[in-house]
Amino acid sequence: MFYSIRHCTRFRYSAAVSESLMEARMHPRTEETQRCLTFQLSVSPKARVTSYRDYMGNTIHHFDVPSHHTELMIVAESLVDSLPRTRTGQLGPEAWGELDALVADGDFWEMLAPSHFAQPSDLLRELSSALGVERRSDPLSLLLELNAAIYQWFDYAPKSTRVDSPIDDALKTRQGVCQDFAHIMLALSRELRIPCRYVSGYLYHGSTNHDRSTEGATHAWVEAFLPRLGWLGFDPTNNLVASERHIRTAIGRDYADVPPTRGVFKGQAHSELAVSVRVAPSDSMPEMEDEFRLSGDWSTFLEQGIDDLEQAQQQQQQ
Repeated sequence: MFYSIRHCTRFRYSAAVSESLMEARMHPRTEETQRCLTFQLSVSPKARVTSYRDYMGNTIHHFDVPSHHTELMIVAESLVDSLPRTRTGQLGPEAWGELDALVADGDFWEMLAPSHFAQPSDLLRELSSALGVERRSDPLSLLLELNAAIYQWFDYAPKSTRVDSPIDDALKTRQGVCQDFAHIMLALSRELRIPCRYVSGYLYHGSTNHDRSTEGATHAWVEAFLPRLGWLGFDPTNNLVASERHIRTAIGRDYADVPPTRGVFKGQAHSELAVSVRVAPSDSMPEMEDEFRLSGDWSTFLEQGIDDLEQAQQQQQQ
């Protein structure tokens, strides 16, 4: 399946700022069943964009706008080829021992230790007890149960939390967004000594799918490392095993490692953020513009601001 993705971000400042320094993680990864065929990042005001890959293989673009401006716009356009993923197999009770042996021999410590947003807490332990989260049956069956339990326990409520909210905020109210559910599943799984990592990306919402996450938004889910299966994705927001509809852009310990944009500006001003994401099937290579133009009606763009990124300016974004 070919997907055409357009991810637009606009920062508007209450007064002119003299400089903006920004990095973006919007480039879909190429690995396994996913290939990024084309990618273009456009910035206005115009700036020289450079890129590098971090130790997790994520592509990071960064740029500096060293002149006065009242708006900063970033448009990422990509074409991705995503193949159907092999159906998950079955594991037996012996898989726990196999997993422990792999963990002992491998380098998984970062994906087992508590991280900035996936921290154990009293409320998390209460949830673990209520859901009966403990080693039983086999790791795959337990993760599928946990995926479904988080889906049923929490309500999906856009804007109910912020990008810098600890998991206790969602645990108290039993509602949140995809970022919160991913962090909760990470923390619970790591307590069982299952290596888990956070995935940032996009989800294609087809007309026949019944996803509760918001269309027009970025998405987040979890990958767990399992014996004989490798890294397998779980989407607790929608109670899904990650499929070809899940398009991966970056992986890390949690959201703090992989925000779509992060930056700073120089000046005395307040900033407002609007984000819009469009993921659509594509039969052919899209025509990419040479540069992003400021003309056009941005009212539609503003109306499409997404729930878990819209407030993200305090960390310079989700």
